[in-house]
Amino acid sequence: MKLAAADLMSLERYARERGEFRRRVLEHKRARQLQVGPHTTWTFEDRLTVQYQIQEMLRVERIFEPEGIAAELASYNPLIPDGHNWKVTLLIEFTEPAERRAALAALRGIEARCWVQIAGQARVLAIADEDLPRENEEKTSAVHFLRLELDAAMIGALRGGAALALGVDHEHYRHSVAPVPEPVRAALICDLD
Repeated sequence: MKLAAADLMSLERYARERGEFRRRVLEHKRARQLQVGPHTTWTFEDRLTVQYQIQEMLRVERIFEPEGIAAELASYNPLIPDGHNWKVTLLIEFTEPAERRAALAALRGIEARCWVQIAGQARVLAIADEDLPRENEEKTSAVHFLRLELDAAMIGALRGGAALALGVDHEHYRHSVAPVPEPVRAALICDLD
């Protein structure tokens, strides 16, 4: 279910509750994040993680007008899963600037080579960056937004106990997690209708 303005805390309330809310969200995210190889992190977004992002944007930008709040909701609500998919923030992480520049040039197209696979089912490739392009002729971005669409058979198999694997199959970056640890798998099943 998408977020509405009524689901958000006022700036004053958020200032009072931010510490506890942040702690709760970070704990929640532990079962929704995976390191895939040495340089990518996948964060599986949901309603709570998106609410946190919106609350933080409202706080940092001091947004309290209804139009500004509506704009933030419109920007972030597409990151909430729709019951038959997962939405992922993909981070490509290199600490050294020169290494990062070279890697982002070599990893053009990586966002389209991310995949999930439920045991006994076909591999699903990510649909990337539907909001705007994050790559040019020279390099890819360090942040991408992915959507992974699952059909009814895949969801049924996953609910029936099938293992889940995911990874990246790019010519310069091939890494996978198989099987996905059970706490993450269980959290992701909760995103599916």
